Amino acid sequence: MTTFRDAPAETPAPPARGTRALPGLLVAVAVAAIATGLGELVPVVGGPVFGIVLGAVAGAVVPGLRGERWAPGYAVAAKPVLQASIVVLGTGLSLTQVLKVGGESLPVMLGTLAVALGGAWLLGRWLGVRGDTQTLIGVGTGICGASAIAATTAVIKPRQAEVAYAIGTIFTFNIVAVLLFPPLGHLLGLDAHAFGLWAGTAINDTSSVVAASYAYGGDAGPHGLVVKLTRTLTLIPIIMVLAVLKARRPGSGVPALPWRKIVPLFLLGFLAAAALNSLGVVPASWHPALSALGAFLITTALSGIGLSTRLADMRRAGPRPLLLGGLLWLAVAAASLGLQALTGAL
Repeated sequence: MTTFRDAPAETPAPPARGTRALPGLLVAVAVAAIATGLGELVPVVGGPVFGIVLGAVAGAVVPGLRGERWAPGYAVAAKPVLQASIVVLGTGLSLTQVLKVGGESLPVMLGTLAVALGGAWLLGRWLGVRGDTQTLIGVGTGICGASAIAATTAVIKPRQAEVAYAIGTIFTFNIVAVLLFPPLGHLLGLDAHAFGLWAGTAINDTSSVVAASYAYGGDAGPHGLVVKLTRTLTLIPIIMVLAVLKARRPGSGVPALPWRKIVPLFLLGFLAAAALNSLGVVPASWHPALSALGAFLITTALSGIGLSTRLADMRRAGPRPLLLGGLLWLAVAAASLGLQALTGAL
């Protein structure tokens, strides 16, 4: 006869994936809420940067926030939430508006992008900054700062410390640009459109472009913003190329596939959202709410990355990635002015 003592013990069912992710995701959302408030107080910095900084600090000083209980939620924030933010931000792009202003700025935009990506490869080799850190800094400098780093992260899957270091580097030179670009623009005698083109192609994050170009006065603000949004569209082909290279990388564990099978769905969603907005399907009255939602989602994603980051890993990276970011930023800023002079935009 089988007694209670002889009966095998029942193994508790593991919690569902969504339930396991909930605690860490709530922590990331809470950090993002605080970061968003701080970003409104200090718009030059912005919520996403506050998110990754606060997340990293909280993970370092609050006992237990690095435990297994929280990790699944941080992972959800760092990937699915990040991808959703990119799709939502696509609703802020108008392809019609981009064709008009973007066509005029295309030579300068493509030239500065080539300088950023080519410079990242050459200077990265010279400085010994290779791999994903080199890629993240190059894409962040050449396209759209933290948003480009976030999109690239979703494809190449770098270590969290590399993401944090790249965003920290981009943030540093965003602040310098916001402070220096307006007085330099006046010193150089740039008109509003020339300054908007300079800011839109040489400053990384959208919030910093807005801060610098609107501070300059005149039509520099709207012009710089449209140039910046057009520049953001170059993220699509760049991420597609990175996805192909990631799939073909030796030891990646991903077989070489036709590009149609490895284009991330969130990029298709991003393009579809921009197209719908261009067709007027997205009501203009929705834009402020969608912009705020996209910003909060990306802040949540970067908060999750920050909470997963170990500051000791960043210290071990040394100063060379920061030097790479600084040299790239100077090269892109100079190239933008030079290309404007060559094309008659000045």
